[in-house]
Amino acid sequence: MTLADQTAATPAPGQAAQRGRRADAERNRAAIIEAAGVVFAEQGGTVDVREIARRSGVGMGTLYRHFPTKDDLLATVLGQEFSSWLTDAHQQATAVEDPWQALTGFFEQMLAKQGRNRALVESYTAAGGPTESCAQHCYAVMDELRTRCVNAGLLRHGLTTADLVLLSTTLSQTVLATVDSQPGQWRRLLRISLDGLRSHNTEPLPEPATHTDPPSSN
Repeated sequence: MTLADQTAATPAPGQAAQRGRRADAERNRAAIIEAAGVVFAEQGGTVDVREIARRSGVGMGTLYRHFPTKDDLLATVLGQEFSSWLTDAHQQATAVEDPWQALTGFFEQMLAKQGRNRALVESYTAAGGPTESCAQHCYAVMDELRTRCVNAGLLRHGLTTADLVLLSTTLSQTVLATVDSQPGQWRRLLRISLDGLRSHNTEPLPEPATHTDPPSSN
């Protein structure tokens, strides 16, 4: 290597300092997100961000540089976690041959996940997910699972994807209401609810009160 090559390969002092600051910033951001994930799961979305800063080992100024508001941090943390879970749950459901087991397993995974994360269940009961894109993705997965069950003749006539979404929201409310006093109580209500979805129930369903379109992308 020539002297010119060595000079070109060696960063200037200012460049090295800039890279160091960038690496520090990335580590701080990762620490904030990791700590926030734990704190939000434990205490919900109303937690004081000072607790997140304390656990992540950064100052409040650093936290606010990365996330100007708590809503920004909450959406980032829960969006990542929800998307990761939903992708995994969808893959597992796709791998299950029995359409009914795929659908019921998805519900069980969703509610169990929410039972371990207070902020996540809060976001789902309020808006169907931490972000609109999460809600749309979840709707699409439920629609796919419903279609599989319909094609196999396993669901009662007239059941829509919107019905399944509303049912999941209702069950999520149960998770939220009983997470401290009766954790796991949702499993009983889930079994009762799932039985009502089966095709052996032939009594006509009431007409839906609202449209059954998926969440808007606007």
